[in-house]
Amino acid sequence: MRLGVFDSGIGGKAIAESLKLSFPDADITTVNDRKNVPYGNKTNKEIINLTDKAIQPLLEQSCDVIIIACNTATAVAIDSLRVKYPNQKFIGIEPMVKTASSLSSTRKIAVFATPATLNSQRYKKLVNKYGKNLEILEPDVSDWALMIEKNQINYESIRQIIETVCQNGVDVIVLGCTHYHWIKNSIMEMVSQRAHVIEPSEAIGKRVKNLLNLS
Repeated sequence: MRLGVFDSGIGGKAIAESLKLSFPDADITTVNDRKNVPYGNKTNKEIINLTDKAIQPLLEQSCDVIIIACNTATAVAIDSLRVKYPNQKFIGIEPMVKTASSLSSTRKIAVFATPATLNSQRYKKLVNKYGKNLEILEPDVSDWALMIEKNQINYESIRQIIETVCQNGVDVIVLGCTHYHWIKNSIMEMVSQRAHVIEPSEAIGKRVKNLLNLS
């Protein structure tokens, strides 16, 4: 089995590592577009063109599945990719609003995501379908992807955002960008069991199995 993983930056490595645990015998290729990171502040047209260009090596390798391990690229580009490459199986990553809704007792959640993801039609549809009875906080974390990519993490700034959402009664925090997976443990320490912190790494393996009809 050959799997391809694309992310704008280093976030895809975390997804690839998770997939390797689920599929130890799989041939997993990871590509990124670090010279153009972050994607979250770019126009839809730019995101579509950059994503299409970046996944070409994975298409050339005839991957069984290509995982778009970037919430922004999924939100903006995956529909056009599926139209352009109808014979290629794609899996995208979206903020886990559905899961958050089932976990939340306070009916207050926070979604940490890029501006492009939050402004996308795919995200709006998720919220309309699963978040109608939720109060959803969407703090400004627009600088997180770049600071993680450059390894210049401002933990105090992150802590202030965590404190704000927790003090507002949030009991589920959705990590809606794979870059943020690299600081998940730090976020969980700051949360200190006041909220669930969720991201889709484990769910992706299940989706690969379902898509390829694997037992």
